[in-house]
Amino acid sequence: MRQGSTQAASEASASGLGIFERWLSLWVAGAMIAGTVLGRVWPELFSWLARLEFASVNLAVAVLIWAMVYPMMVGVDLASLGRVGRQPRGLIITLAINWLIKPFTMAALGVLFFRGLYVGLFSPQEADSYIAGMVLLGAAPCTAMVFVWSHLTRGDPTYTLVQVTLNDAVLIVAYAPIVAFLLGLTNITVPWETLVLSVFLYVAIPLAAGVATRARLMNRGGEAAVEAFRDRIKPWSAAGLVAMVLLLFGFQGDVLMERPLVIALIAVPLLIQSYGIFFIAYLWARVWRVPFRVAAPCALIGTSNFFELSVAVAISLFGMQSGAALATVVGVLVEVPVMLSLVALANRTRGWFP
Repeated sequence: MRQGSTQAASEASASGLGIFERWLSLWVAGAMIAGTVLGRVWPELFSWLARLEFASVNLAVAVLIWAMVYPMMVGVDLASLGRVGRQPRGLIITLAINWLIKPFTMAALGVLFFRGLYVGLFSPQEADSYIAGMVLLGAAPCTAMVFVWSHLTRGDPTYTLVQVTLNDAVLIVAYAPIVAFLLGLTNITVPWETLVLSVFLYVAIPLAAGVATRARLMNRGGEAAVEAFRDRIKPWSAAGLVAMVLLLFGFQGDVLMERPLVIALIAVPLLIQSYGIFFIAYLWARVWRVPFRVAAPCALIGTSNFFELSVAVAISLFGMQSGAALATVVGVLVEVPVMLSLVALANRTRGWFP
């Protein structure tokens, strides 16, 4: 009975793209423009916000990140980890793509473009900062939007929940070591203490709060109460993301006005990474004859990014005016158009799978 209610609630929570999700790229683009204008018109405000720090953590950023991440964590059902033995091939593909392939290919593309193909367009310091942002994106698999992509491909909602929960559990212990390792390989210095603190602040604390909230709600009204609560707080997540982008571009406005092609140049390797990772996972699932209801979400969860975490860690490590923070925001900008195109591709190739 519990499993049936979980599946029904998962299907309800992934009822499709809402207004915010459907137009995410436009919301982000609008926030970028507004932030750039406000940064030039009202620089004193952004200087004041930059000074709101405690223990090297910007308080304005922390509030916005928690607003973004907490609603997602309420949806994490740790009890679903008890079902990890079902359809093990899909989970093997998900874990291998997210933790053994994707972070390393993202770092490799960053080096290829910013230290090879783009040599002369950026200073060495700028290039390293953009590479760092790409690494932070590549090491963070998606948490929330995967439910939307899974629904649009008619994926198995219960299995998608298991995948997301397992990835969140791995994220807590694996994200910091992988990021530190890859940044070390690319000769980018990163303070280990700050990285660990960022994961604690932006993953462990929201996850603990989300799990505790979910437990209370389940005791009161079951999955229906959980979904009703998530629906109520979901606008705060959307507002947090848009406000975060506006804040970042308030600090980056002068650079972008002078060099508008920077965003397009950053987007190129991100697009290659997204489509490449999808096809690796999707074709792997086809070779293993994984059912489509598992194969599609399995490939999409590896392609999509937990950009909220990436933005937060980039700001903590390198600052709001850094190229790393900008690269993570560009990841947000390209996310929805890319994912929608891959959803359409998956639906057209449904017949490839058992």
